[in-house]
Amino acid sequence: MSERVIGPRSGLQWVSLGDTGSSCPAARSTVAAFRSWADSYLTQPSDELGRDGPVCPYVKPSLRRDLMWLAQVPAAEPRPMWVRAIIRDALELYPELPTGNGSSSSVLRALITVFPNLHDYTLIDEMHQEFKSNFVERGAMFGQFYPGCAQPGLWNKDFRPLDAPLPMLVVRSMMTTDFPFLLDRPEWADAYVRKFAPTLPAHVRSVMVGRLTSRPASWVPAYEARPADESCSTSS
Repeated sequence: MSERVIGPRSGLQWVSLGDTGSSCPAARSTVAAFRSWADSYLTQPSDELGRDGPVCPYVKPSLRRDLMWLAQVPAAEPRPMWVRAIIRDALELYPELPTGNGSSSSVLRALITVFPNLHDYTLIDEMHQEFKSNFVERGAMFGQFYPGCAQPGLWNKDFRPLDAPLPMLVVRSMMTTDFPFLLDRPEWADAYVRKFAPTLPAHVRSVMVGRLTSRPASWVPAYEARPADESCSTSS
């Protein structure tokens, strides 16, 4: 695959951040704005973050290895049907992106869709809510960013890590550190455990997920012994 990827349904083109010379001036402006935010904020520490290190420790190595692809949707009021086609393209294209220096760096890949002229950010939240499970099921994360996004931080609840200067929907690989973000739904936690503990038998995994996602008043099944042939199965 080349350094440019085109969605077959939407026709949208994502371009590697390291290969933007032939992009239109408007796209170059969006890329410049994203790079400025990444360099001045995402790759820097913050007193409000609640932990040491940069806001996102993966951005700098991803930029250095040229593993970010960006596209812009210039419409101020894009049709939801088209945005859904774009997201479905991203879902299919993300696993096929080049891995740079090898498979070890594939976790650093990111597919970024920017809506520079969008002012009604409810569209971002709606698409994120509608499609997050599709990405999580495939071992990826689907994030929403926009000015004023009120999603709290993990280490400091008063910190707003998704408050960004540009409205964006971002696809990236699921990391082990994403565990706290995947406990709201059992199917998300199951996808996490399935990705990072693939040898766990399916019925053991389901019990673990039940315990991890249960509330105090919830009933969670206890572990039960299963026949040897079933306990060795890793299928869902």
